[in-house]
Amino acid sequence: MIKSLSGALAWRLAQAGVVAILVGVLSFAMMRALPGDMIFRIAAARFGYDNVSIENAELVRSQIGDPTGFAAFFGWLAGLLQGDLGTSLVTGETVFAEIAHQFGATAELAGIAILLSLFIGPPLGLWAGLHPGGWFDRATVVMASIFKATPQFLLGLILIVVFATMLRVFPAAGHGDARHLILPALTLAIGLAANTTRITREAVVQAKASDWWRFARWKGLSERQVVMRHGMRHVAVPVLTLIAAQFVTLMEGVVVVETIFGWPGIGHALVHAVFHRDVPMVQGTALVMGLAFVLVNALADIAARLLDPREAAR
Repeated sequence: MIKSLSGALAWRLAQAGVVAILVGVLSFAMMRALPGDMIFRIAAARFGYDNVSIENAELVRSQIGDPTGFAAFFGWLAGLLQGDLGTSLVTGETVFAEIAHQFGATAELAGIAILLSLFIGPPLGLWAGLHPGGWFDRATVVMASIFKATPQFLLGLILIVVFATMLRVFPAAGHGDARHLILPALTLAIGLAANTTRITREAVVQAKASDWWRFARWKGLSERQVVMRHGMRHVAVPVLTLIAAQFVTLMEGVVVVETIFGWPGIGHALVHAVFHRDVPMVQGTALVMGLAFVLVNALADIAARLLDPREAAR
């Protein structure tokens, strides 16, 4: 078991190194390929769009040089090896300080969204799987399919119209109050719950058809006892794996949802960094999001191995 976990951790560390290199290269190449004068964009972000002039642009150019040159890229790589993500071309602050400020807001939003999805999806999927073919099962499958197919920006706008504009129970955007968190977290949670509902239902249906379920029932255990003693571990493994696999989708959703609701997180910052052509911020933000994906997958892999009875027996 320990050997298996060590191998998994080594593989994830290798993945992290590959992610760092690929994110740096791809984000640099994409920023270099964007149309328009990058220096004017940075000058506009610094001085305001009404104050952009050739003099201001040349001042910025003299201060930062060519942010898309290969010297800048290799300088970023050298700094990365020393734990330095560089300096924002717009604010002048270190990228690490900027991301540290924003990542907390994103982690809060993503964490609440995942918790909400776990309170919604697995219980619905568990009940539907225990009663396959019934009206609740069919209704759950249909609703999960609808919400899975609904784009998150559309779902967010619907929630704003219903709960912020019509009912006026939650604010449409903002940050700083718990009420501001409800709509963006729910927007993310509904999409996640649609998938966890389906996966949980399928895992329960498979478990009920298995030999170990029939054997447990033959021993005299009630269905509730079988679910609580054995079924939950069986269901938890695919759900954890799914959440890890959905982390990329969650990060994509965070970018969209934070922009719609004005949530000051890392996704919102990435959109502004791209718009302002802040190359170090784009590289640093994309790198943190990529490494977060590797970390979540590693934690899910370890948890799945600990929960899986077959792994525990080794």
